[in-house]
Amino acid sequence: MAQSEESCSTQLIDGDGVFNVAGLESFSKTVKLGECGLSYAVVSIMGPQSSGKSTLLNHLFGTNFREMDAFKGRSQTTRGIWLAKCTGIEPCTLVMDLEGTDGRERGEDDIAFEKQSALFALAVSDIVLINMWCHDIGREQAANKPLLKTVFQVMMRLFSPRKTKLLFVIRDKTRTPLENLEPILREDIQKIWDNVPKPAAHKETLLSEFFNVEVTALSSFEEKEELFKEQVATLRQRFYHSIAPGGLAGDRRAVVPASGFSFSAQQIWKIIKENKDLDLPAHKVMVATVRCEEIANEKFASLSENEEWRLLEGTVQSGPVVGFGKKLSSILETCLSEYDTEVIYFDEAVRTTKRQHLESKLLHLVQPAYQCMLGHLRSRTLDDFKAALDTALSGGKEFAVAARDCIQTSMSLFDEGYADVAIKQANWEPSKIRDKLRRDVDAHVASVRAAKLSELTALYEGKLSKALSEPVEALLDAASNDTWPAIRSLLRREMQLAVDGLSRALSGFEMDQKTLNEILVSLENYARSLVEIKAKEEAGRVMIRMKDRFSTLFGRDPDGMPRVWTGNEDIRAITKTARCSSLKVLSVMAVIRLEDDPDNIENTLAVALMDSGSTSSSNKSISSLDPLTSSTWDEVPTNRTLITPVQCKSLWRQFTMETEYSVTQAMAAQEANRRNNNWLPPPWAILALVVLGFNEFMALLRNPLYLGVFFVAYLVLKALWVQLNISNEFRNGALPGLLSLSTKFLPTVMNLLKKLAEEGNRPTAAAPPRNPTLEPNLGNGVGVEDDSSSRVSSNVTSENGVEYSSPLRK
Repeated sequence: MAQSEESCSTQLIDGDGVFNVAGLESFSKTVKLGECGLSYAVVSIMGPQSSGKSTLLNHLFGTNFREMDAFKGRSQTTRGIWLAKCTGIEPCTLVMDLEGTDGRERGEDDIAFEKQSALFALAVSDIVLINMWCHDIGREQAANKPLLKTVFQVMMRLFSPRKTKLLFVIRDKTRTPLENLEPILREDIQKIWDNVPKPAAHKETLLSEFFNVEVTALSSFEEKEELFKEQVATLRQRFYHSIAPGGLAGDRRAVVPASGFSFSAQQIWKIIKENKDLDLPAHKVMVATVRCEEIANEKFASLSENEEWRLLEGTVQSGPVVGFGKKLSSILETCLSEYDTEVIYFDEAVRTTKRQHLESKLLHLVQPAYQCMLGHLRSRTLDDFKAALDTALSGGKEFAVAARDCIQTSMSLFDEGYADVAIKQANWEPSKIRDKLRRDVDAHVASVRAAKLSELTALYEGKLSKALSEPVEALLDAASNDTWPAIRSLLRREMQLAVDGLSRALSGFEMDQKTLNEILVSLENYARSLVEIKAKEEAGRVMIRMKDRFSTLFGRDPDGMPRVWTGNEDIRAITKTARCSSLKVLSVMAVIRLEDDPDNIENTLAVALMDSGSTSSSNKSISSLDPLTSSTWDEVPTNRTLITPVQCKSLWRQFTMETEYSVTQAMAAQEANRRNNNWLPPPWAILALVVLGFNEFMALLRNPLYLGVFFVAYLVLKALWVQLNISNEFRNGALPGLLSLSTKFLPTVMNLLKKLAEEGNRPTAAAPPRNPTLEPNLGNGVGVEDDSSSRVSSNVTSENGVEYSSPLRK
């Protein structure tokens, strides 16, 4: 039932005792009660029905309570409790008009509602006006003595008194002076107080501890209206600044803040209706608890919707925010300050507790953003550390010094950055984030350190690989008595150079001696493993090496020239020498000899493989004499064995089989040369030629011209023989030789004639000195005789003369 703010009123409790919650809330908003804090007063009036209570309030406070129409008879006008705001009075003053007592309309329920409304008025009011007729003074019921007795008895159970002002307003004052009426009223009230049963704690408590009693009188409104209005105006002045010291309610206690008045009134009426004793201190705490919690929730919701907070929260999700701590602390401080302002009048313990809860909720709300900002700070610090460490290492700074300096600088930067992130209202420690940052920094340092160590190790391993691989391969290929001593010497030299270089490079890491020794030992093991791996690779190619060695020694003379099997060579001796050298390759490749420990492998192989022919006729079993039937070498560990004795025997058998063809070919070539060089006929044939050809020989001597013709024919045939390489052409058979000669004969003859023509046109010159080493070898391996005819033949055949040697397969 709200009107304008100046004359606003509403029914607080209806006649059935139902509290008008919605009406009170609307009333509070209309008069802006929540903004008053403790600067407000509540005035109520009680008294008999039709005693002019509403009329008095309307004239006294400018309210618009419904008044009784005297022309319609005397009946109940106000039903329940009505609430209105006074006009023109400071501070804000609320007036409650209670239903009159002793009314006929209620009948049997009258006493119950009277007590309830009276208790409610005393519980919520700072000033209670007791309206009574002057002629009722001295009476029992009409003066409300039973009601006051009940009220005083209940009020005695309060933990602490409210110190309510009881202002008795005597209506229609008679000629009896007020000075005579007031003592009677005070005496009656004191008697009621003294006769009220009191708790043990208040046996000696004075009435003045609970109530301030005051009496005033007013003339009759109907008979002396103008005087009534003047007296009311005078009384109205006393309600100005009523809560100030010395005012009507200047010493009031346990005041509920204006924002909690609505809830407090609801709870008080609820307790009264349930016939519970009214405990105002507990009620005060309850009201403070509810209102402070409501205000705290409002402030929390307000912060949740705060645009500045939302912008800050959204910004920090995408990146760091400069001044994050100050901005967030300012937002929280504003929210908490607003809470403190609104709850300042509530119970201190309750508002402090609720403030702590609000602060905890606010910090819980902003903690994700705080953690996100710490995460940005940690990430940025870690990135800066990585960049600083890379720069320091690129500048040539030693690793340990660079890492130590960068860690110290980065952690200091984090601490400085946290000062910008810290929230004033929170006592959060960044220790967890700081520890995580330190773990990340240490992990990165360990990672870079491991990478640098791996890089240095790989560098020196690469140097060792380059320095050892090819030389070791070349030494193993040479396969001599000095092979393994040379490899050991090479290994020691290169390994020492690598260890010294790596030691100098690792000095900047400041590692302990044990770790340093482990790395250096690992490098030495790597060098040894390189040699072992290369030895294993070469051992896998030992058959190729043996065949190459045999081919080289068997197919070439000591000067490195290809052998020509003329029939004078000792093929057996050459074969034995070549095989002995190949066996040397096998013995060198059999085991790894990186230590100076001697072994008897070479002699064992020589006895078992090269000298096996001398023992083959023995009656003893081969297995009892053959040392190569074992899978291990005597006094040689298994891990150093490359080729076992059994494998050596198998390889040698395969080697002899594959080289046997070359030996056979050489022997065949030697035999062919012998046959070619044996051109003289048998002695009996020579004797027959001499006897039977004596006449022809004598005829030739008588005519020397025949000698010249025969000599020229000899030279021509000799030249054709050499040019056509007839002996070589017929090696593959008669038919292939004839076919090949048929295609080459005519071009060779033409070429020979051309050479003779050029020789005839050349001017005569002194013959050059003879150089036997330049004389060509003919197909049979014998040089041309040193006479004039041989020189001519040599000139003719010098371009195409060839030297024959038997081919040798691997």
